[in-house]
Amino acid sequence: MATPLKTDQKLWEVVEEDPVPASPAPPERERIDVNLLALGLKTVSQRFVAALVNLFTLVTMAGAWFLWYRIPDPNVYQIVSLSIFAAFVLAANWLVRRK
Repeated sequence: MATPLKTDQKLWEVVEEDPVPASPAPPERERIDVNLLALGLKTVSQRFVAALVNLFTLVTMAGAWFLWYRIPDPNVYQIVSLSIFAAFVLAANWLVRRK
């Protein structure tokens, strides 16, 4: 019969873990995160406003074209009315695009 090996208790030692270093100043990091988020939202909102200006131009020009397209055989009064509307659309776009 085999005899159990005798182990020396001094070979085994309990080592405590090193404490995990805390992240550098959590409130400061949170403030940086909020500032970065605000900067990103500001950029997105500026692009959105620029896109709205271009969308306004697209919608008004498409409306003028659609009115011209819907009248298959215009008479003189319809042509004058559509021309006045087209002039209004151009003036409105000029006012919106002017800075």
